[in-house]
Amino acid sequence: MQSASQQRTLAVMAILTGASFLAGLDLFIVNVAFDDIGRDFSTGAVHPPSLGDLSWILNAYAVVFAALLIPAGRVADRYGQKGGFIAGLTLFTAASLACGYADDVWTLVALRALQAVGAAVMTPASLGLLLAALPPERRPSAARGWALSGAIAAALGPAAGGVLVQLSWHWAFWVNVPVGIALMAAAMRLVPDARHNEGAPRPDLIGALLLAVAVGALVLGLVQGNDWGWSSNRTISAFVAAAAALLVFVAFSRRHPNPVIDPGLFRVRSFTSVNIATLLFNGSFGAALLLAILWMQQVWGFSALETGFAIAAGPLVVPVASILAGRLFGHFHPSRLIATGGVVVAVGATLLLVGLTTDPSYWSTVLPGWLIIGAGVGLGLPNLVAAATATLPPAQSSTGSGIISMARQVGLVLGVAILVGILDTGVANLDTVRWAWLFIAATALASSVAALTMTNERTPETEQTDAVVLAH
Repeated sequence: MQSASQQRTLAVMAILTGASFLAGLDLFIVNVAFDDIGRDFSTGAVHPPSLGDLSWILNAYAVVFAALLIPAGRVADRYGQKGGFIAGLTLFTAASLACGYADDVWTLVALRALQAVGAAVMTPASLGLLLAALPPERRPSAARGWALSGAIAAALGPAAGGVLVQLSWHWAFWVNVPVGIALMAAAMRLVPDARHNEGAPRPDLIGALLLAVAVGALVLGLVQGNDWGWSSNRTISAFVAAAAALLVFVAFSRRHPNPVIDPGLFRVRSFTSVNIATLLFNGSFGAALLLAILWMQQVWGFSALETGFAIAAGPLVVPVASILAGRLFGHFHPSRLIATGGVVVAVGATLLLVGLTTDPSYWSTVLPGWLIIGAGVGLGLPNLVAAATATLPPAQSSTGSGIISMARQVGLVLGVAILVGILDTGVANLDTVRWAWLFIAATALASSVAALTMTNERTPETEQTDAVVLAH
């Protein structure tokens, strides 16, 4: 029988991983509801919104979420992770309610930006609180569970969206409200606060703004590059603004006594390597998810509901692969499991590359490769977060998790942007689609190479060096 403290710990883990699941689920539910939203806003409108206008329902969330993850994590580390988590969850829930009542595209875009602010505040704080609530030996498995919930949500989102859209696109947002309220009430009662830097100087607010501008401009250029044109003035300006803001941010951080990102984090080579691997792995995963959806809907003519359930087969493998890997190979360095996951994803993508035909044949051509990709995601994604957070001191847990979450988000955006560039006019050309699956396989293999650089450096000497760097 479990003790009261064990039951409380399990409840805390459920609350904090539940928030990660909610944020991931919302993003991909909205993707499926996109067409219905566009039709509703166009009906009876004097000036129906263009496809470019509607795209900001998705893009505004991606830009704001990625831009604010690290500053929000830094603020939570400084002023209290529980307060940050509840504030972010409250804003996310309230904005979700308001999104369902939006009656024009730009109102919905503004509310989606507010949703993203809430998600950016609660996401790093949730992982920081989770790590702080557990002893060191349990943190890697908890981090894997937190990441696993987000991965499952991302892949189950299309299925949930397909069901909810049958009622109304409004429920793509309203579904967050009862879950968010329940999580808030439980968090206020059960989740302990974590404050590590109360006596530290105020965080570098100018640096936080510069970092938000740098990441936001980068993501803006990536998500709009295909619509604006990669050589257009707007796209080039976005990338120039990102580079300029990043350079000024680095200069400010070197002089500030309490920078947004401690430069010592990136002097830990394993932390840098795992962020590179995260960016590549999530780029492959995001592109694979979108490509499978586009193929089944636009070539095979599947409905949103049919596509959602077809995609959901992969997520069923994700927790199984993750749990089995933890039990059978838990003594391995996480980098080896991450690298194996990248290879498995590449194998699944290769099967899809070889087997796809324009004739609907889900069971023989898509399902086998998609299940293998799900197994690779189960091996790779949870261990990426576990490896990234393993060396973080408690005082930097939210900031570090904000960095890894940003790498995940930018990786997804980058993978999708490159995929759209490869597809150009759509998925009608089978040869082009095969090139896209080749890109997905190559990116997954590149993430394996990045992950293996962590193994080569983990010696007793480097472990000690990393600890000293982070301590200072």
